[in-house]
Amino acid sequence: MTLKQPSNRLLALDILRGITIAGMILVNNPGSWGHIYAPLEHASWNGLTPTDLVFPFFMFIMGISTYISLRKFEFKLSGDLLWKIVRRTIIIFAIGLGIAWFSKFCYGLASGLTSADNTLPFWTVALNAANSFDTIRILGVMPRLAICYGVASLIAVTVKHNFLPLLIGAILFIYAILLIFGNGYEFSDTNIISIVDHSVLGANHMYSDTIDGLTLKFDPEGFVSTLPSIAHVLIGFWAGIKLMGTKDNYQRITDLFIAGAILTFAGFLLSYCLPINKKIWSPTFVLTTCGLASTLLGLLIWIIDIKGYKTWCRFFEAFGINPLFMYVLGGVLGILSGSIRFPNAEGGFTSLKGLVYNDFLGSFISDETFASLIYALLFIALNWSIGYILYKKKIYIKI
Repeated sequence: MTLKQPSNRLLALDILRGITIAGMILVNNPGSWGHIYAPLEHASWNGLTPTDLVFPFFMFIMGISTYISLRKFEFKLSGDLLWKIVRRTIIIFAIGLGIAWFSKFCYGLASGLTSADNTLPFWTVALNAANSFDTIRILGVMPRLAICYGVASLIAVTVKHNFLPLLIGAILFIYAILLIFGNGYEFSDTNIISIVDHSVLGANHMYSDTIDGLTLKFDPEGFVSTLPSIAHVLIGFWAGIKLMGTKDNYQRITDLFIAGAILTFAGFLLSYCLPINKKIWSPTFVLTTCGLASTLLGLLIWIIDIKGYKTWCRFFEAFGINPLFMYVLGGVLGILSGSIRFPNAEGGFTSLKGLVYNDFLGSFISDETFASLIYALLFIALNWSIGYILYKKKIYIKI
C-alpha cells in the first residue's frame, strides 16, 4: 500500500462511494443476526431490498473509477500497466483471503480458549485455530472485486471501447441462457451455479446459506456468478466514458438520468421472465442496480456539484476517499468485536459485541430489533471516527 494525494476527484463520486461503503459495513454488523432491522436484510432469494443495492452500487462505481485510472495510461497496454493491474488484483484478492482466514482464526481461538473442557496450552489452541486452510472460504466480496477489476481492466485496454456495449450485452445474454437451461433460478444442488462452484471451489470453501429451511453450500460470490459481475463493472466503465467525456455537469446528469431510466426500466421489465436475484447476480439484477446507481449518481452531482450543497455529505466523504481500507477496517473490527470474549456472571463468556448489544443497549432498549439497529449505527460511528482522522490528515490509502 502507498499513501497518495488524489487529484481531480469528482466529489459526488466520492460521496456515492462513501454511502455504499458505509452501507456495506452497516448491513454486515447488526447487533443480532436474529433481530435485523427489515430494510437492512437481503432478499432471501428472488427480489430486491435496499440492502441488495450497496454492493452492486460499489461495483458500478468501481467501473467508473477504473476508467478514470486507466485514462492516465491512454488505455494502451504496456508492461508497466499490466503489472499494475495484476498486482492490484492479487493484493485485493489476498486481502479478501486474509480476512476470511483472520475470521476463522479469531473465532477458532476464542472457542478453544473458552471451551469448558479445554486442556490444551494456548499455543496449541492458537496453532489449531490458524490451521483452517482446508475450510477457508475462497471467494467473497473482496475476491469478487479483485477478479472483476482485473478482468474489466484488461478488457478496457485490449478491446475498442465502441464494442463494449455489445460485449456487455453478449455476457448478460449468455448468462441468461445459462440460468434458464441450467436451473439457475432454483435454490438447489441441481442449480448449474452450484454444480460448477462445487466442482471448482469445493464445498468446504463455499458459503453456506439457508432459504426456507433448506441449508446448502451456495456461494453468492461464486465462480459462475462472477461472469455477470464483470459485465456490471463494464457498465460502470461505460458510464465513466460518458461522465468524464464532458465537463458540463448538466450534460453529465442528463446522460446519467437517461441511462439510469433505460437500464432500470429494462431490468424491471425483463424481471417477469428473468427474476431479479442478487445471490445469482442475475442479468436483471445487473441492469436494475446499474440503472439505480446511475440515477443516484446523477442526483448527487446535481445536489453537490451543481447546487453546492456539500455540508451534509462530509460524513460519507470520510468513507469514500479510502473505500477499500474502510471496508477492510469494518471487517476486522467486526471480527474482533465478535471473537473477543469476557467472563460473565453466569460462569460463561460474553463477546465484546454481546456486552454492548445485550448488556448496555439491552438495559434501556426493550425492542431487540431497534437495539440491533442502534448497535449497527454505533459501529458505523466507530469506523467513521477512524476514517475521519485519515480524512482530516489528508491520508489516502491506495493499493
